[in-house]
Amino acid sequence: MLKNYFKIAWRNLIKNKAHSVINILGLSVGMAVTILIGLWIWDELSFNKSFANYNRIVQVMQHQTFNGVVGTQNDMPIPMGITLRQDYKADFKYAVLSSWTGDHILTYRDNKVVQNGNYMQPEAPDLFTLKMVEGTRSGLTDPRSIMLSASAAKAVFGNADPINKVIKFDNAYDLKVSGVYENFAHNSELREVAFITPWDLYVDSEPWIKRASTRWGNNSFQIFAQLNPNADIDKVSAKIKDVKLKNIAAQGDKVGATFHPTMFLQPMSKLHLYSEFKDGVNTGGAIEFVWMFGIIGVFVLLLACINFMNLSTAQSEKRAKEVGIRKTLGSFRLQLISQFFSESILTAIFSFIVSLLLVQLSLNWFNNIADKTLSVPWQNPLFWIGGVVFSIITGLIAGSYPALYLSSFRPVKVLKGTFKVGRLASMPRKVLVVLQFTISVVLIIGTVVVFRQVQFTKNRPVGYNRNGLLRIDMRTPIIHQSFDAVRSDLIRSGVVTEMAESGSPLTGVWSNNSGFEWRGKPAGLQDDFGTIPVSTQFGKTAGWKIVQGRDFSKDFLTDSSAMVINEAAAKFMNFKNPVGEIVSNGKKYTIIGVVSDMVMSSPYDPVKPTLFPMLNQRGVVVNIRVNPNVSMHEALAKIEAVFKQYDPSSPFGYIFSDEDYAKKFSNEERIGNLAGFFTILAIFISCMGLFGMASFMAEQRTKEIGVRKVLGATVLSLWQLMSKDFVVLILISLFIAVPIGYYFMNGWLQDYKYRSDLSWWIFALTGLGTIAITLLTVSYQSIKAALANPVKSLRSE
Repeated sequence: MLKNYFKIAWRNLIKNKAHSVINILGLSVGMAVTILIGLWIWDELSFNKSFANYNRIVQVMQHQTFNGVVGTQNDMPIPMGITLRQDYKADFKYAVLSSWTGDHILTYRDNKVVQNGNYMQPEAPDLFTLKMVEGTRSGLTDPRSIMLSASAAKAVFGNADPINKVIKFDNAYDLKVSGVYENFAHNSELREVAFITPWDLYVDSEPWIKRASTRWGNNSFQIFAQLNPNADIDKVSAKIKDVKLKNIAAQGDKVGATFHPTMFLQPMSKLHLYSEFKDGVNTGGAIEFVWMFGIIGVFVLLLACINFMNLSTAQSEKRAKEVGIRKTLGSFRLQLISQFFSESILTAIFSFIVSLLLVQLSLNWFNNIADKTLSVPWQNPLFWIGGVVFSIITGLIAGSYPALYLSSFRPVKVLKGTFKVGRLASMPRKVLVVLQFTISVVLIIGTVVVFRQVQFTKNRPVGYNRNGLLRIDMRTPIIHQSFDAVRSDLIRSGVVTEMAESGSPLTGVWSNNSGFEWRGKPAGLQDDFGTIPVSTQFGKTAGWKIVQGRDFSKDFLTDSSAMVINEAAAKFMNFKNPVGEIVSNGKKYTIIGVVSDMVMSSPYDPVKPTLFPMLNQRGVVVNIRVNPNVSMHEALAKIEAVFKQYDPSSPFGYIFSDEDYAKKFSNEERIGNLAGFFTILAIFISCMGLFGMASFMAEQRTKEIGVRKVLGATVLSLWQLMSKDFVVLILISLFIAVPIGYYFMNGWLQDYKYRSDLSWWIFALTGLGTIAITLLTVSYQSIKAALANPVKSLRSE
């Protein structure tokens, strides 16, 4: 019986080729989208699960209350890590201090490469259960050692065995390779870590690290930990919540209602998906996008299923006699339902096969957009079992309404020729078309709003000129030691107009300080300023805008104890005329100028109050303003030649400031691109359904159109007649979709402090575009029917 069902289903597919192609293509596109989204969601939900002790690994974090506002951060003081290791051994198996990931120069013989890595304490390899390729996890016990990822070892040594070989680290230290580990998974917090060096090397190489080792107020590090098997994360968080508060008060720092640090543990399972906090409460994170794309996947598949339902029920008159004869010959309704379900399942299976081909062809492109390394698990039996189940469920959903509808026909009316589907029979199809385009319009509105928000923020005035601005990270002190000579040579070459050092790049604030005093500071006010030491030439290099006072100058020796502040800092200190005011933090600084607010951190947030004192040590970056009258290719070649002349041992690398700034939008742009991609496919699927429906209606109304043409109807009037029904349905969809789109996107925009508005033209343009797409889709069939020779359509009877 089952074999017979599928045999008849196959014959029906072959008989109605156009109908079958539309159904299979529509379903396959919908299933391909669902598979891609499913792979993406699985990757997101598997984030950090590559670590063997995933369920017990935590990151130490803190809530800090500043003037009644609670902020959350994972920046930690060194003494916190020491305290956890010494005083809470019963709760923690490991507590590991770590630097932030940064790039360093690794040199072996004549090969110099730049790789990202961290300084970590010796227990880090055991904490993160490194999968060793060579060596053991105890490789960080020697302070002059280094552990490399497999890719870093390949980059440095090629195919040679790296174990026990000595490399030069930042042209300053000889380190012995003690181990090679498999690259961290792409979907893990440590995916950029290509090497790990001992924490003791960090302490020995940087004097400020030694000073920070006892300071509870210096939050410049990370702490990862692993709980003991019997430890409860909530109870341990409660134990350690006041550790910093007590110790920072003991060191004499001010604490109280305006500044109150609270420590807590964030499990690794939440580091990626639940990374956002507001007022000390976890409000979500990437999990929101998981839900969003999951819903989009369901809707896109639903659109494809609606196409199947519509086209199948539209063919009802053609299948009516078949149903009548089958019932007359003794078929039960259940048997007819099984027959129609077998057709839909067969269609779904064919669609699944085509969808796999579409997924494989689009996977590289999809990975580039999504920043993933997804692949189809061809050899995983669970994937194939899931695929079969997925196809059957899709087939059952798509075939449910047609099976129930077609099997309900009464054989007496059908065979006597009195059967008519009636006007109400088309109502469910119209409802489904409205539902299709309601979903599509909401997706269009959402995509437009996301792209507009990104563009709106990109166009935000940043307070300096990014064009022609280069950033070069200083990994060695050589350029700093020869700064004046390097600057003179570059300016003399004509390719550079100015050059400066700074403690942070123009696209980030890497240092924050508090405890400043100034005239009129309210009692109990807790300050927190971004602090960026700069050299004299920084303002001219960046192109910042002086609104009060003056810029730094070598003509004033007193500028060594001066600072420039931004407008946000002047407002925070409540200075109307800040120039000449004294600000102190152990050292007294005189404010000599105020600059326009520069967007250096998140472009979606207000500008942070920032101080720019004079640089009295090596900066971390060199900023270079390229001559706008010189080609960038020529400029880079000459800049590299000068840098190589003074520092031949370091690889030359640079970052364009405008490209570095653009990276701040990468997450929103990635989400927008994915949403746009899925929206286009949703519209495509919906239009395929309209095309099929228009084709069927044109076929049904062939004789009517012939009569109208004989009576003098024009092609334009016939086109209007065929198109108006669809336009009415689209208008109903717009009436439903616009309020829904407004509600959800207005809520999404509220998460951004600097945001665009929901202009009326977004909805108007979406509506006009949807109507235009609809008319284009149905016009081919409408005009084709209108142009047909009426003699052929009328002579059949």
